[in-house]
Amino acid sequence: MKKSDIIDILSEIAVLLELKGENPFKSRSYSNAARILESAPEDLTTLIQTEKLDTLKGIGESISKKIHEFAETGELAYYNELKSSFPQGLLEMLRIPNLGPKRVKVLFEKLGVKSIAELEYACHENRLLTLPGFGVKSQDNILKGIDFVKKSANQFLCSVAAEEAEILVAALRGSDQVRNASIAGSLRRRKEIVKDIDIVASSTSPERVMDLFCSHESVEEILEKGATKSNVRLRRGISVDLRIVPPESYPFLLHHLTGSKNHNIALRARAQKMGLKMSEWGLFGTDGKSLACADENEIFAALGLDEIPPELREDLGEIEAAEKHSLPSLLTEDQLAGIIHVHTAHSDGINTVEEMVTGAVQMGATYIGISDHSQSALYAGGLKEIALEKQWKEIDAVQKKLPQIRIFKGVESDILGDGNLDYPERILRKFDFIVASVHSRFNMGEEEMTKRVITAIENPHTTILGHPTGRLLLGREPFQINLEKILAAAARHGVAIELNANPQRLDLDWRHLKHAREMGIPISINPDAHSLTGLADTRYGVGIARKGWLTAADVLNTRDAGAFAAFCEKRRRAI
Repeated sequence: MKKSDIIDILSEIAVLLELKGENPFKSRSYSNAARILESAPEDLTTLIQTEKLDTLKGIGESISKKIHEFAETGELAYYNELKSSFPQGLLEMLRIPNLGPKRVKVLFEKLGVKSIAELEYACHENRLLTLPGFGVKSQDNILKGIDFVKKSANQFLCSVAAEEAEILVAALRGSDQVRNASIAGSLRRRKEIVKDIDIVASSTSPERVMDLFCSHESVEEILEKGATKSNVRLRRGISVDLRIVPPESYPFLLHHLTGSKNHNIALRARAQKMGLKMSEWGLFGTDGKSLACADENEIFAALGLDEIPPELREDLGEIEAAEKHSLPSLLTEDQLAGIIHVHTAHSDGINTVEEMVTGAVQMGATYIGISDHSQSALYAGGLKEIALEKQWKEIDAVQKKLPQIRIFKGVESDILGDGNLDYPERILRKFDFIVASVHSRFNMGEEEMTKRVITAIENPHTTILGHPTGRLLLGREPFQINLEKILAAAARHGVAIELNANPQRLDLDWRHLKHAREMGIPISINPDAHSLTGLADTRYGVGIARKGWLTAADVLNTRDAGAFAAFCEKRRRAI
């Protein structure tokens, strides 16, 4: 066994004890032991065989026994037991620079944060600002630290990848040496998590274009560079592949690298049945000659298909639908009329009501739904009745000032443990709409959680079920819930389901959207915005909606303000 292994374990025990709130002297004894071992020139085997370990000042009998146990068995029961008493993500948070055990302990105990992704989400919702010892600066530093940690990860949220890819593609398109350039791969298919970025470009001067790409300011390291293919790692840690081909080959390579693998296999099989051969280089007839195709639309047409949008290319029925001319007319961003589920400084948002409403106006929205947290959400500055009245007065004042947009008074109500909403009846009836969400007791069993959420759906004040599985991408798994029963309850009671557009959520998952659509459940694409920049997250929600086969008719907030109000009123009439 390596000495470094037991040094790491002793150091981690010291941290775990501090997290647990043990006597600081106990924690310090383990960190001191780790430091003493590190300074000893001998390896672990020599220290034990020569009995020198027991003579080292600062390593007492108890710690010495643990080191012997590790050396003999390769395991340390005390460490394993201690480690298992904490969420794994809590230890990962300690990788964030300047975020020590004491501060992690506060975040865990006061906010329930137990992973890096949950911490990032809490920062974006400004929850840290309510804690003693935390301020705007420390919150910003934590976010910077999280970005640092992400560099070592091999998976990235689509928002991170899209931001980087769009900058690179814009740079390529700005060159007079580039004919075409596009994002490809899983990012083009709007997958919620990606491992890397694929870009395809066409040029008759590939080497000059490759020089431009590899010298871009966002590139940290060139991993591979060739005349037509290069791979780099960006400063944010994500790797990018660029392929450059002649213009005539561009649509074929773009289609091929967009994927998915199963979609490509199915198309090649179809081409083969038609006596054609399909590859990343082209579409070839029986005579071996390439069929000229100016774009992807012509490729699909040559195979007797309507053009299949990139989002649908998962071999989940899109080829059959394209053959029958029955592909849906997918939702577009400009079809959204309203922005629902918006937080303000009244709870854990960073901007005022007027600032958020003005931001929605600038985005072209005709209505906005203000929905700060309800009273039980103490971690998020949830609004008591007096605070609600103050908020409503402010909304009325902003409405008079900005008559071009309609402001709906809503709330994101916690779904309590028994499924009830978070205010008494006399207050609930005053809201224009209610987004009901689970924010606590995530560890319920499937049956209990399902019953809890269905109880909330059955409440006639519930307009929209918020982020229905509670997941945080790359941070928290969905809670246990029978989604089939949830969807059936929503369809039965006329409740909309949220597609939370925050890139860390994107919940409801696209794999369930098509089924929800078939059941006639309206989907509300909500940014869950806690700042002005958060309003723009609707774009990611639209991408997932398209991936889930949704049209404008399937989305609640494509309706105009009057139709949205009518939907909300219809729910209340069930009282």
